[in-house]
Amino acid sequence: MHEKTRRAVLGTGIAAAGSGLLAACGSPGPRPRAGGPDGTDGTAMGAPARPGAPADDTPAQYVSPHGPEVAAAERRRGPGPVRTFRLTATATTLDIGARKVTSWAYEDQVPGREIRVTAGDTIALTLANNLPQSTTLHWHGVRLRNDMDGVPGVTQRPIKTGAAFDYRFTAFYPGTYWIHPHSGVQLDRGLYAPLIVEDPHEPLTYDKEWVVVLDDWLDGVGGRTPDKEFERLNAGKGGAVGHAMDDGSMDGGSTDGGSTDGGGKRGAKAKATATTKATATTKATAKATAKATAKATAKATAPAKAKATAKRTAAGGAKRDHARPTTARKKAAPMESRLLGGHAGNVTYPYYLVNGRTPESPQVFRAKRGDRVRIRIINAGGDTAFRVALGGHRMTVTHTDGYPVVPAKTDALLLGMGERYDVLVTVKDGVFPLAVIAEGKGRSAVAVLRTRGKNPVKFPRPKELDGELLTADRLKAAEDVRLTPKEPDRIIRMRLTGSMRKWDWAINGRPYDPSQRYPVREGERVRISFINGTDMWHPVHLHGHTFALPDGGPRKDTTVLLPHHKVNVDLDADNPGLWMVHCHNVYHSESGMMTILGYQK
Repeated sequence: MHEKTRRAVLGTGIAAAGSGLLAACGSPGPRPRAGGPDGTDGTAMGAPARPGAPADDTPAQYVSPHGPEVAAAERRRGPGPVRTFRLTATATTLDIGARKVTSWAYEDQVPGREIRVTAGDTIALTLANNLPQSTTLHWHGVRLRNDMDGVPGVTQRPIKTGAAFDYRFTAFYPGTYWIHPHSGVQLDRGLYAPLIVEDPHEPLTYDKEWVVVLDDWLDGVGGRTPDKEFERLNAGKGGAVGHAMDDGSMDGGSTDGGSTDGGGKRGAKAKATATTKATATTKATAKATAKATAKATAKATAPAKAKATAKRTAAGGAKRDHARPTTARKKAAPMESRLLGGHAGNVTYPYYLVNGRTPESPQVFRAKRGDRVRIRIINAGGDTAFRVALGGHRMTVTHTDGYPVVPAKTDALLLGMGERYDVLVTVKDGVFPLAVIAEGKGRSAVAVLRTRGKNPVKFPRPKELDGELLTADRLKAAEDVRLTPKEPDRIIRMRLTGSMRKWDWAINGRPYDPSQRYPVREGERVRISFINGTDMWHPVHLHGHTFALPDGGPRKDTTVLLPHHKVNVDLDADNPGLWMVHCHNVYHSESGMMTILGYQK
């Protein structure tokens, strides 16, 4: 058993204030029960008038995020020792290695400090919002009580500038998770941090543990921001239809959930209303954003032009410990990847980061020869899949998205946005690159593993990057977390629609509207058929649950869906409430590729 005193390289977790002793298709099943051919329900969905208030305007047939069913599910998990944290979201200046940038972050650092608790603990975290926009906090991958899920307009009201919100829930399931906002495109700033829920009965043995957070970065570089990038991609069509930073009413209207083509006056009206509101919100916050970051901007350091023209190694490989930073191209090159089925992304980023550092000033992990090390890898990117390999080593995959798998050896991993993998490695003697490729984008990031020495080392491209590559569809769930084989009680069809040309991303042809839901009932085995009808890949994420990939595949909450592919995933409806399903490309989701899974009473 590993020592209890081990810690991640990110440093100790957020200080606990007064802590107490926290792609295959299945066989056909029954037809959907809901009114629409895709399983939707068109009745109105309300939301609480204030944080913690009963959702009086929620239709009687649906479970409210603040209803007794949600409270009862939390009681079944049981309260545990309370771990108390405080987190502040603020505009700040960040040193990412190659340069300083102005951005938004938790506690003035990126990634935010790790939160680490033990399964069964109660997390009590207060989020203070010092941003010029409203925000929330989503606990990615955590199967928690619905009213703490952090979705504005669905589970809570947005946290206004200068306000705070108390999140409190039992962290019942161990695993590798992370936190980020669910408001607009804030995720693509510096607002993210790892959340590690330790297993009190951990079956793995290891000597050290590292947490590795991968990110693509543009905020504060050359005047770019995620909001401006979204406006560019959206081609001035009026703003987001997703979770705009709006402090107004959360009351949802009615839509007809029966159609799957997105047509009709109701759908058009809902889209127009949402985009108009988002545009107004963006304009209203623009001055406040500029004012809040003005001081930080003055302190930021511009990148050196000489470094901006540095030559890179072939195919984006890591060059050396103190490699020069990747830089923005004046003209975006085609972003293509065979592994992703074609187009790799929509956004060119000037930098790619490992634990908040560019290749110019990488993070260094130190170990002894023979150490057995657990590495928890998190893709916190906004628009980038990452290929990861540790030079000179094979990795043994033990978990994905927090759940154990039958151990599988590999040279490299491919992670979509929102995915997590845990691996074990036995450290060799020397200096090695933890090489990270921005898949299909021709850029790279790196961290360094050392058993000795301090001098910079030039790295060739690790052969492991081009060796055996493992993706989730090749894994099998560990026996103790496999779903019991069972025919589904309900089938829901979710077809991902839209195009890069029209920028009209949606599910079943309908852009996000909080009044539209896909109904389920507690206790059902639900099969969701994800069908990618687009020319681009999408990492699809489900809140509050895990699903099983086909044929004994792993338990996941995020799955990569390649262009024109289909996958049937099964889940047990055991966590009542209203839960988001969306693409985890933040620019796709905010354009409309989101919907809601709603529990009926």
